[in-house]
Amino acid sequence: MSAGSTRQPAAPNGFQSEEELDNHLSEPRQATVDAVRRAPGDLIILGAGGKMGPTLARMALRAAASADGTQRRRVIAVSRFPSANAELELRAAGVETMRCDLGNRDEVADLPIAPNVVYMAGQKFGTRAAPSRTWISNVVVPAIVGERFAHSRIVAFSTGNVYPLVPTSGSGARETDPTGPVGEYAATCVGRERVFEHLAEVKGTRVAIVRLNYAIDLRYGVLTDIATALLRGAPIPVAMGHVNVIWQRDANRAALELLPLAATPPLVVNVAGTEMLAVRDIAARLGARLGVEPRFEGREASDALLSDTSRMCQLLGPPEMSLDTMFDWVAAWVREGRPLLGKPTHFTARDGVF
Repeated sequence: MSAGSTRQPAAPNGFQSEEELDNHLSEPRQATVDAVRRAPGDLIILGAGGKMGPTLARMALRAAASADGTQRRRVIAVSRFPSANAELELRAAGVETMRCDLGNRDEVADLPIAPNVVYMAGQKFGTRAAPSRTWISNVVVPAIVGERFAHSRIVAFSTGNVYPLVPTSGSGARETDPTGPVGEYAATCVGRERVFEHLAEVKGTRVAIVRLNYAIDLRYGVLTDIATALLRGAPIPVAMGHVNVIWQRDANRAALELLPLAATPPLVVNVAGTEMLAVRDIAARLGARLGVEPRFEGREASDALLSDTSRMCQLLGPPEMSLDTMFDWVAAWVREGRPLLGKPTHFTARDGVF
């Protein structure tokens, strides 16, 4: 498959099962295979038990198999694995799994050293109730991990929440803009980035920081949140009137393609959809597919959490998944009552409280 192509599923309106969906989300393109080839050695994915981790791990394994031929490298998914099923499915796909509390120095010390690390661990929801836990998860844990993997290439996930809200009349926040976190969760995410920056400065660690904003698949994400609200007959809040969304497969391959680009000082890249989407327009387009007339609540503010993706497009190319396809697939999945993760994004929050 060429670097610029996206394989479509057999079902014209989307996917018939989670297995089909996960196979698609974990399929590497040729550019991903080439990037993995330029980052030789084993790959360890820390915090692999979340929404994106399992398909990213499978994509890494598939890319490594294509890149290495008969010479195999280890792809190791590390997590506490709250879902035993996710761990079993990873093992069935050929990914090694290890259970580890990344906040426990002794357990982290027992992890194998790998030349390549994707760091996905973190906490967002629950910060209002337990802010100290979020600070430990997002700032102290990266420091513990950094000590163990100081000589590895590290692609570290961050978030677009490190930026302030920016005018919707512009192109979004750029990587060179000052951070301006709104709320305690966003402040901890700046802290996480600073830990990796310090690691690069003191240890010479090669780092790429992924400021993600917002990844989606059919089971979760901004489009799914809006589609399920439409089917419930709930009004759609529009105070946070604009968003970026990126298909999870595009976000997965972006992270892996950044491995050979990890640098000192860290390379920071916004990974997000290239289009600034109006929430009203999202609701209208999904509503037309679902046969529902949207109702709205509130008025759009003049600013929102938005990212400029010029650097991503220059380094990695734009996302491959089209918006129309995402709308079609999300509407079909939700309309047919297929499985959801039950993890709303709370993209409407303007105060940074989660």
